[in-house]
Amino acid sequence: MTEKRRVEPILVPVDFSATSEAALLHAAGLARYLGRPLSVLHVVHDPGAMPGYYSRALKKKQLSRIEDGAAAMLEEFIASVTAKHPELGELERQESMLVKGLPSVRILEVAQRTKASMIVIGSKGLTGLKHLMLGSVAEQVARLAQVPVTIVKSRGD
Repeated sequence: MTEKRRVEPILVPVDFSATSEAALLHAAGLARYLGRPLSVLHVVHDPGAMPGYYSRALKKKQLSRIEDGAAAMLEEFIASVTAKHPELGELERQESMLVKGLPSVRILEVAQRTKASMIVIGSKGLTGLKHLMLGSVAEQVARLAQVPVTIVKSRGD
């Protein structure tokens, strides 16, 4: 009896930035080449350093819960990237996920739970004191992940 094996997805954590878009496009190309599904993840986290991160969506749509605003932003982000790149059918077939918590921790948990084959993540490339104090989510994920991690920087940042 043969056991049907699930193909491990490529996990792409996004924060709706230009670097996230670059990472998503890179991952879509990898998914096409490797024949893997694409999983897009957003971690709902409104850190003290950037309170009101979701306020744009909350004010615009009059939503009461931060998760609702984040879900709307994720949907709009994926739709926007898909519309700009219709040649990448992998974007239309992606599975999106929304979780709450600390980004680096939750990304690693989701990667393990979904048995991701790799993680493709954008990095803004913080330097100096800001990097020393906050660190980088991409750097933490790369250091602690049990699967390969590709860090993508966008040319626009």
